[in-house]
Amino acid sequence: MLAASSSLCLIAASGPAPAEPLGIGDRLFPHLGNPGYDVMAYDLAFTYSGNNSEPLPAVTTIDARATDWLKQVNLDYSHGTVRSVEVNGVPAEFRGAGEDLVVTLAKRLAPGSRMRITVGHDSDPTPGKDVKSGWVRTEDGLAMANQIDAAHRVFPGNDHPSDKAIFTIRVTAPNGYTAVANGLPLGAVRRARATTWAYRTEHPMATELTQVSIGRSFVVHRGGPAGLPVRDVVPSKDRKKLEPWLKKTPGQIAWMERKIGRYPFETYGLLIAEARTGFELETQTLSLFERELFTRPEFSKWYVESIMVHELAHQWFGNSVTPRTWSDLWLSEGHATWYEALYAEETADEPLETRMREAYGASDTWRTAGGPPAAPKAPEPGRKMSIFRPNLYGGSALVLYALRQEIGRPAFERLERTWVRIHRDGTATTADFERLASAVAERDLSAFFKAWLHGKKTPPMPGHPDWRSVAPAEKGAKHAPQSSTPQIESRR
Repeated sequence: MLAASSSLCLIAASGPAPAEPLGIGDRLFPHLGNPGYDVMAYDLAFTYSGNNSEPLPAVTTIDARATDWLKQVNLDYSHGTVRSVEVNGVPAEFRGAGEDLVVTLAKRLAPGSRMRITVGHDSDPTPGKDVKSGWVRTEDGLAMANQIDAAHRVFPGNDHPSDKAIFTIRVTAPNGYTAVANGLPLGAVRRARATTWAYRTEHPMATELTQVSIGRSFVVHRGGPAGLPVRDVVPSKDRKKLEPWLKKTPGQIAWMERKIGRYPFETYGLLIAEARTGFELETQTLSLFERELFTRPEFSKWYVESIMVHELAHQWFGNSVTPRTWSDLWLSEGHATWYEALYAEETADEPLETRMREAYGASDTWRTAGGPPAAPKAPEPGRKMSIFRPNLYGGSALVLYALRQEIGRPAFERLERTWVRIHRDGTATTADFERLASAVAERDLSAFFKAWLHGKKTPPMPGHPDWRSVAPAEKGAKHAPQSSTPQIESRR
């Protein structure tokens, strides 16, 4: 049977069981993720031809545990050709339904049963009609940007941050190219014409944080705090030009560790790509940056460094402690923006209070446009990235500033360190943060959080009764006050 659905081309035998797309009911993206199983590990294998417009032959192996009785398994996958599926070594029937790949099992699996699903497929780096690939085509190869829902356009899986897993990634590329992925290298096998590179994460990871870089790149190695391996991936021709920026990373890691504790992963570094993405992205252990962030003269030194810290802070907030739903994303972006601003204050004399006061002035406008920080409005039709609105960044950092004002700096700093410690390698919700904050502060903060995280209007700022927020409907208020911070598109 040849079937096509949502840019997914399937080659499979027909079968009687109906196929329909499922989801776990995320408020913002209800069709992402799938019920009935928990993924423990992914093994991804890609073969790159040297042409970044050609599909990559790929094999994805998923080790999972059933959490319910299963006769069918839905995987998130679209935008590629599927050639074969096996479950525990036995060929399985499969078909497409929406953006799902529906696999029919040979026999019903009971809760607790293990299953290994192996999918032979192509991974297409070219965008389709109204669909983008999770691959980013660079000047000399490919990189990945899978947030929010693009990972399942690269490989099949359970594409929701609530289901984290260990990843092994193998890339075969022609000699002359270098492949780097999340985690630490397992080794490289060199042949006459191609090399296979292998990497594995030591900590679980959400699908949206997967990173693979293939290019004519140079990998720069250096030591970080306590011997942490720091590796950066840069275009070979730019190695010397970018070194003044790259060498700042160990000091930035040390700064973050003084604030919230030990770096949570096995390695870190920057992937600097010659591509126009419109954002920087905190892919786990290897953050993606546009080359021009470091080369455009209008960006001041302090600003570039603060953006580097923003993506670094995400390794704790968003990657190690992952929002359980997309409505909890303020926990990730708010904290990354907070430490970005705090770093600018402490290292470049850019006052945090000034930035927070400007954010407060714009807060009502932001809430009207995008909803409260913990209850963001749904994305605009056909624009899933539109949930990344100003209130997710400045407005969410403002909540943290208000919390520090409310409970005091010592309690706030204890809360931050405790949060990343007790939820390390896991997922967490807004309610989890509220409960922990109340426990650390030794008083009920539910009213505070209800107003600041869920209210349509910005509450009064503790300690600053004179601060005012200008709502768009207020007389004479055509525009909300704007931040003096320079902008380079969006950091995520």
